[in-house]
Amino acid sequence: MPKAAPSPALIPAPARKAPTASAVELRIAAVGDIMLGGTAAPEMQKYGYDYPFEQTKDILKQAQIVFGNLEGPLTDGGAAGTAKQYVFRSPPDKVAPALARAGFNVVSLANNHTLDYGAEGLEDTRAALDKAGIRHAGAGRNAAEARQPVYMMADGVTVAVLAYSLTFPEEFWAGPDKPGTAFGHEKHVRADVAAARQTADIVVVSFHWGQEGKTELRDYQTQLAHAAIDAGAAAVLGHHPHILQGVERYKDGVILYSLGNFAFGSFSNTATRSAIALLTFRDRQWRELKMVPLNVKNAEVVFQPRPLVGRDAAEVVGQLQQLSQSLGTTLENRDGVAVLLAE
Repeated sequence: MPKAAPSPALIPAPARKAPTASAVELRIAAVGDIMLGGTAAPEMQKYGYDYPFEQTKDILKQAQIVFGNLEGPLTDGGAAGTAKQYVFRSPPDKVAPALARAGFNVVSLANNHTLDYGAEGLEDTRAALDKAGIRHAGAGRNAAEARQPVYMMADGVTVAVLAYSLTFPEEFWAGPDKPGTAFGHEKHVRADVAAARQTADIVVVSFHWGQEGKTELRDYQTQLAHAAIDAGAAAVLGHHPHILQGVERYKDGVILYSLGNFAFGSFSNTATRSAIALLTFRDRQWRELKMVPLNVKNAEVVFQPRPLVGRDAAEVVGQLQQLSQSLGTTLENRDGVAVLLAE
């Protein structure tokens, strides 16, 4: 069993960068969409909320920083504030502690379900995550707060995490005096990343974007991802399509256009394969990406993502290789894990 990495010390926005004299290795684990309500609720009540992470927590805990997209509020109150077809929520006193025990210490709230139960649901979510010691980015009581980065420190390295949503409904986007998610205006992304980079050694940007169930990228995904790295980000983490999209090496950064589903409460016939991304930084520079293939077909794994091996893993790596090749990026297959090294 891999040795769990120590939890990072969580810090407010620092006044300046940490010293860069020593060589430090930092690992960030990232997964896609997490939602433990919906059709998963009966199984969670039966097996408990630690159940979804039993097959993956040892992988996640190899990293000092563990990120996921929390798709839907953690609330028992509020009222559904939208006429959307799918409205989600999960119990805050169950989900937040389970996420923390699984190793998660930062999540994105910038998505198209965060306000399914209105501003009250958002505040309940933030409070539950705060209580569990999990940081959160991408949503707040107003647009300025939603755009604020989360700063974390691990082994003397300061990491800033920013999160944005490019998905409807439009009424979920925060305004000057309106709670909601941070919309990913390019000028805001550039400004926010540049500002964060002034005080952080590493900046990671999360985007909720693209088309559900589609591997093809929309033009704005590439435009925003490149803009984030041009402004100083080291990595871009995408989600919303529920399936994997390609990986792109761009300048000194890496872009994961969609990480697919992780533990997600639906029986989808298309969202069947996913991956855990393990990003390694040395000397505060991105050096290596590993993508560990997962089975997320809930008809088989029942809301418990499981690492794939053998032919099944190779098929996922092959899919990632094909999708990434069209972006000018070549992934290696190392024993059923997709690997990209910084050159």
